[in-house]
Amino acid sequence: MNKKTIMLAAFLVMSGAAMAQKADGGISSQMLQQIEAAQGNTPTSAALVNAIASNKIDDLAKSYKSLGQVDNLFSVETPAQNIHNQQSSGRCWMFSGMNVLRANFAKAHNDTLRVEYSQAYLFFYDQLEKANLMLQGVIDCADKPFEDKRVQFFFQHPINDGGTFCGVADLVEKYGLVPMSAMPETYSSENTATVDRLVTSKLREYGLELRKMVSSGKKAAAVKKRKTEMLATIYHMLSMTLGEPVKEFTYAFKNKAGKVVTPAKKYTPKEFYDETVGHKLNGSFIMVMNDPRRPYYKTYEVELDRHTYDGHNWKYLNLPMEDIAKLAIASLKDGHKLYSSYDVGKQFDRKRGVLDLNNYDYGSLFGTTFGMNKAERIETFDSGSTHAMTLTAVDLDANGNPLKWKVENSWGASNGVNGCLIMTNDWFNEYMFRLVVNKRYASEETLKQFDQKPIMVTPDDPLFQEDM
Repeated sequence: MNKKTIMLAAFLVMSGAAMAQKADGGISSQMLQQIEAAQGNTPTSAALVNAIASNKIDDLAKSYKSLGQVDNLFSVETPAQNIHNQQSSGRCWMFSGMNVLRANFAKAHNDTLRVEYSQAYLFFYDQLEKANLMLQGVIDCADKPFEDKRVQFFFQHPINDGGTFCGVADLVEKYGLVPMSAMPETYSSENTATVDRLVTSKLREYGLELRKMVSSGKKAAAVKKRKTEMLATIYHMLSMTLGEPVKEFTYAFKNKAGKVVTPAKKYTPKEFYDETVGHKLNGSFIMVMNDPRRPYYKTYEVELDRHTYDGHNWKYLNLPMEDIAKLAIASLKDGHKLYSSYDVGKQFDRKRGVLDLNNYDYGSLFGTTFGMNKAERIETFDSGSTHAMTLTAVDLDANGNPLKWKVENSWGASNGVNGCLIMTNDWFNEYMFRLVVNKRYASEETLKQFDQKPIMVTPDDPLFQEDM
């Protein structure tokens, strides 16, 4: 392309932009007058303006009919366990996953033994693995232009503290588990924003360096050596803020009353994992989702989105809510809690710890309606999976249909109903998105559907954000 052609193309682009700006798409004076005229000017509207301007919207929209006593009775309920607190971090996926593992351990020992896992330990390796995933991803895509979608993905999201259950499975199988007493929380494990910002900045700097090394023809061995040096710096930053991961520790198991019931014994993290979990997690469960935008009974895999470079991408079987409910009920009836995720901010009465579609009537307050269905809310980024919690109970009617559900949350024991949240089945259907269930509770047909060749989707899809 010669210089004259390039100049002409640039002129056409600029002219097109200018024409677009002059199109009849702005707010004209006439349009503004019409908007203002539609507001009305009645005593009622003036009173509403005064009330809304002076008060919290949720307090004004709260439905009087929903303010009754919370019914905390459930026909199917798994044993309660200690409520943990993720504090100011996005580690809900890890807390929920570990809730399931420790509940399984207690059930396997007839509730005579308890264990509390260290989130700080596994979080350290989660962050180190994500750092390596980013750096290696940059190396793998170094021959692509910087504007390439994959390159942009790694630089936009070098690291984060969100995730899903497949991250728990990959990490514990690789690094094991340790009890909370062996590696307690630090300030930065509970308040992740600053260390996340600093590590993110360092990884972006390193990513640029690695791209330059590859483009300049450096040998693969030299690039790998430099990446290892970079990860040593990240390791140092993480150990300074999250603590050095323990390699060996002494531990004695306790019962639910806190009394020591086994002799103290030395463990490595892998040995402790074998002792308390006792089997490979990968291959033992399926992840299901409800996405009404897409065909049901099809499997989807999220490209590039995993916790470790050598781990598993997120993979989900898309099911109707009634099928997901049946899987959950089967597991709960057998005494096993489940990892699950929700759009927890919608219609949430924090004071009562209740999630109900009728908690707030925003439509009447503002004289409008909020009419999008679940598929439309997902498609427009209005709703999606934002928070993982541990599904622990269900209340069934005489015909075995769910009326309400209960989850163990990770916001502390004083939050909600003794650390738990209660959700009506109507809310569950609208704002529940993902569930992890042991394969033993799925039919042969469901397992066959899960094992079909997955349809690949990109991680910027509205539904596939990390649970925080």
